[in-house]
Amino acid sequence: MAEDDLTLEPDVPERDPNTADMFGAPPAAPPPPADGAAYTVIARKYRPRTFEDLFGQEAMVRTLKNAFASGRIAHAFMLTGVRGVGKTTTARLLARALNYETDTVHEPSLDLTQDGRHCRAIIEGRHMDVLELDAASRTKVDEMRELLDGVRYAPVEARYKVYIIDEVHMLSTAAFNALLKTLEEPPPHAKFIFATTEIRKVPVTILSRCQRFDLRRVEPEVIVKNLEMIAEREGARVEAEGLMLIARAAEGSVRDAQSLLDQAIVQAEAGQTVTAATIRDMLGLADRAQTISLFEQVMRGEAGGAIETFRTLYGYGADPGQVMLDLLEHSHGASVAKAVGPQALTLPKEQAARLAAIGAAVSAGVLSRIWQLLLKAYDEVRRAPDPAAAADMALIRLAYAADLPGPEEALRRLQSGESPAGGPGPSGGGGGGGGGMHQSGGASAVARQAAPPRPAQADAAPTLQRFEDVIALIESKRDIALRLDVERFVRPISFRPGAIEFEPAPGAPANLIQRLASKLREWTGQPWLVAAQGGGGAESLWERQKREEREVLAQVEQDPFVRQVMEAFPGAEILGVRTLAAPEPAPDAGDEADSEDED
Repeated sequence: MAEDDLTLEPDVPERDPNTADMFGAPPAAPPPPADGAAYTVIARKYRPRTFEDLFGQEAMVRTLKNAFASGRIAHAFMLTGVRGVGKTTTARLLARALNYETDTVHEPSLDLTQDGRHCRAIIEGRHMDVLELDAASRTKVDEMRELLDGVRYAPVEARYKVYIIDEVHMLSTAAFNALLKTLEEPPPHAKFIFATTEIRKVPVTILSRCQRFDLRRVEPEVIVKNLEMIAEREGARVEAEGLMLIARAAEGSVRDAQSLLDQAIVQAEAGQTVTAATIRDMLGLADRAQTISLFEQVMRGEAGGAIETFRTLYGYGADPGQVMLDLLEHSHGASVAKAVGPQALTLPKEQAARLAAIGAAVSAGVLSRIWQLLLKAYDEVRRAPDPAAAADMALIRLAYAADLPGPEEALRRLQSGESPAGGPGPSGGGGGGGGGMHQSGGASAVARQAAPPRPAQADAAPTLQRFEDVIALIESKRDIALRLDVERFVRPISFRPGAIEFEPAPGAPANLIQRLASKLREWTGQPWLVAAQGGGGAESLWERQKREEREVLAQVEQDPFVRQVMEAFPGAEILGVRTLAAPEPAPDAGDEADSEDED
């Protein structure tokens, strides 16, 4: 066969070092397909061709280079990582490297810049000595034994017989056991490359016989560079903000990002620019500037405004769960900007400045509290039958919590004679409290609003003289959870203004003492000592009510008429006793006569 007959692909132009990205600079995109030819998706067209293209996996490449250079090549490799980070691609590159051979190179090599004798067949999946299998379709032990029967035979053409098993965690226990025997005593001409997204499901006995590589998620900034290169080679125009949206949506998966870019390119006519708004609609995302405005409203305690903004976003198609994720991201961004500075945020300068302003205006404790509440809100929205309603309730809760001061701030206010929750300023405007903010000037001008000192006598603090007054105060403040816990689990021992001693009933919440003391201090403006003792307490309000109900029931059961009814209807039960209101007295005859005379 003539040497010219071996040419399988057109010449590829040299790489431009100025366009290097996370995957280096792959070969130039092939010419447009002829009419009727199948379209090759971007994720396949720009798949890495060499180890140098695997930017972001430097640790793995460095280890492999050292192993190949010293001849210490493992007989089995385990590649793990989330979807789309390049596990299967790395496995194919390893298969090429193990069987790399040219006229001048006759040993394994990681330098794959030029195709070797077996490279093209391995890339196209048709080399008889490289078997690529999906464990999900060969889970049974018989199938694994049938596969392993061929391991003992030497390769036909290449240096090694390579088995690539994808999603290896899908194998059954018996299949793993069959594979284990081969891994314990592998023939010198066989190599195994396993890939999995669920490394915890792989038995330790298998892992201990493999060289493991954890492929990392790729950072959004690196993915954006790769997308920019691909868009340029495809002749597509995509706004930079849109590429960042795609990179963030991919969550570290290069393949997902490239697939989303493929989808985004067709959102505009040929020659037109794909805008960030178009990509946002495609991904079902809300406008980031609007979600930052929503976050600012929440942090200022503006529940009504936050709900209106959310409903506007929802009307434009934003997913409630995604909005909660955006708020989580903004909470994280404000916290990072507070600790490091706005330069640490991978956002446009204006948006980064707004989040940095929020971080500067509130304490780290408030941001941490908002983060925890948003995590809970996201879970609620995902599981709620009506996600939009759940989002409304979450925003109300967040706005209320953001406006509350932290424990240290509340204690400082008490010591200075202020109201723990803050109050109106000299002009009568609403106060935001230690955790609240107000906005002045532009949208990004956010600052702390501290309540001005006020005389202690100006607060109409309630006076509590009996334990019953405590119950009444809790009820007037509409703290339903605290009222139910106090009524059910508090068995009073002693009471005096500023101090409560009680015996906790079985099942009392561990934080009941702290909650009761904190609320009484907040509502009365003075510290309270709340202590629990091991015994000696009276009945709790709930226990007293139940006892009185039982006593009334026993009294009713002894009534002769009721006993007659119970005997007449065997099996009947008294489910409850209800006291009827006394009827209004009827007017006497004299009053009626007077009325008639008046008529």
